[in-house]
Amino acid sequence: MELGAKQDEQVLDIRNLRIELQTSRRTAVNVLEDVSLQIRKGEIVGVVGESGCGKSILSLSVLGLLPPAMRISGGELWYKDKLPLHAYDNRRLQRVRGKEISMVFQDPMSSLNHGLTVGYQVTESLRLHLGCSKSEARERAIMLFRKVGLPRPEKLLHEYPYQLSGGMRQRVMIAIAISCNPGLLIADEPTTALDVTIQAQILDLMRRIREDDGTAILLISHDLGMIADMCDRIIVMYAGKVVEHGTASEIFDHPRHPYTIGLLNSIPTPAKKGNRLYSIPGTVPALHERGAGCRFASRCEYAADRCRQEQPPLIQVGKQHTAACFLLEEVNANAVV
Repeated sequence: MELGAKQDEQVLDIRNLRIELQTSRRTAVNVLEDVSLQIRKGEIVGVVGESGCGKSILSLSVLGLLPPAMRISGGELWYKDKLPLHAYDNRRLQRVRGKEISMVFQDPMSSLNHGLTVGYQVTESLRLHLGCSKSEARERAIMLFRKVGLPRPEKLLHEYPYQLSGGMRQRVMIAIAISCNPGLLIADEPTTALDVTIQAQILDLMRRIREDDGTAILLISHDLGMIADMCDRIIVMYAGKVVEHGTASEIFDHPRHPYTIGLLNSIPTPAKKGNRLYSIPGTVPALHERGAGCRFASRCEYAADRCRQEQPPLIQVGKQHTAACFLLEEVNANAVV
């Protein structure tokens, strides 16, 4: 759904990002390859794709939280055109995390410390990044709990994560994430394992954060319905590469890459009731199975010899719409970098 015009200030600019996994002392394989995306202030950008496509690795790279065996081997990550995240060491990134860029992880059970009260975990960030006194941090924590819709906020400060429901834990995570008014909020599958009612409440909360504070949001999910409802623009990833990018209306109304078309065909709708749901044949190739050609070739009904030998460039198919497929060259589209 289009959510209105956004301010022009660019918050995140990822340019040709490449991430590799060291498999042994002498060999490495690319996990992400030439991934680019931009997010402006007050914009929600969705990243979709099956498990193993690189969505979560992309988000972790922004915060410098890659697993030890992975590293950024090429490209750049810029925050507001002034912070070169790709060049920062861990100590400098620690100053950015939570203050400039925050993240809501998909599993609050493992993300929150169950040995500390939720009040302590919220106030810790406020005191560390904003220099609040103990009493100031407490009052701000209560305000944040109210903002995210948590009941009895004064008493909640003294409770532990294991005492809360899944929906309440996720709200606590969001309260921590927005405590310092970050310019960018990364949400990685933020509604996983929550019931439908709580999911709707969490998504509504994220909309209000965007509208009230102008926060840019990078929303990562495999739930295409949620992405359609929330996002201004969408990035479709497959096996570590961007295969299609466009506004939400372009992606859902005029998908151009065979993978995107397959994903959309697999969405259950009332019109498909009683029919067998479509499923893309095959599986996402493992890292060692990625060949020189199009990553989707082994599952694509249109694949030709060229597709198995060369990687297609992103092709301009609309004003803000690109897709990586050789079939699009046949309609006289112009290749873009």
